[in-house]
Amino acid sequence: MGRATVADIKGKGFSELDKETKTNTEDTNKNRNTTSSDSRGKKSRRQQRKMTALPASAVAHPVQRLFNACKDVFASAGTGFVPSPDQIQQLSALLDGIQPADVGLTPQMPFFSPQVTRRAPIITYLHIHECQRFSIGIFCLPPYGVLPLHNHPGMTVFSKLLFGTMHIKSYDWAVDVPAVVDPSQTQHPEVRLAKVKVDSDLTAPCKTSILYPADGGNMHCFTAVTACAVLDVLGPPYSDREGRHCTYYSDHPFTRFPAVSIPEEEKDKVAWLQEKEKPEDLVVVGARYTGPEVIGIGN
Repeated sequence: MGRATVADIKGKGFSELDKETKTNTEDTNKNRNTTSSDSRGKKSRRQQRKMTALPASAVAHPVQRLFNACKDVFASAGTGFVPSPDQIQQLSALLDGIQPADVGLTPQMPFFSPQVTRRAPIITYLHIHECQRFSIGIFCLPPYGVLPLHNHPGMTVFSKLLFGTMHIKSYDWAVDVPAVVDPSQTQHPEVRLAKVKVDSDLTAPCKTSILYPADGGNMHCFTAVTACAVLDVLGPPYSDREGRHCTYYSDHPFTRFPAVSIPEEEKDKVAWLQEKEKPEDLVVVGARYTGPEVIGIGN
């Protein structure tokens, strides 16, 4: 959906009133003392110079600063790209500082309302920006909304919980034990062993979560305990053409396919993941981002 112009929002009546006021002001100004006008002009120019001297970061709103940083950090991002430690700290700090009001959100908005008539509540996605290098957007989940277990192939992902409580369960592939079970040895399609990275509730305010192409919980599931919103930065974003396809999984306890030997105390820390089609009851709808305008999008 396109962004409404100022004229669209204010309407024709406002524009005509504004024009009339401007004309009256100009007539009045002609009768004012020239010296006084020059004085105000000098003061105005001094104020303009003072504002011009401020760095862009001092006047930009938080989402604009995030966008500017992402353009720099992900300038050369491709599949498997991982920012430097300094860049990760920079983006994390920017995300940590963003509040719901900075993106135009409140928990009272309609898409956070409970949906008692649906088994799987509808999730709303607010698109802020996407290009070949990175994407920025917000997932809005009503209570009990679920983003099913899915992966982020070759991506580095920053997730900032803006408000609410969310349960996160995430995995990374096990690389230090035999990882694949032959389908002929089970009654199920091929399954692969993964290590549990996170299995806990997260409540805002909290630090930004980061996952990497091969670490940090690259495959995760979000379940809304309460209404919540998550600001996501993906670098690079999903792209079927470049092989970054979103895959969904079912997870099974290790004891279901005990085809490899691991210490008893480790069995609760791993699970078998099995690829599956996108869940039929998963519904994600797009909605217009209504937060502060981000300059430079589309360039």
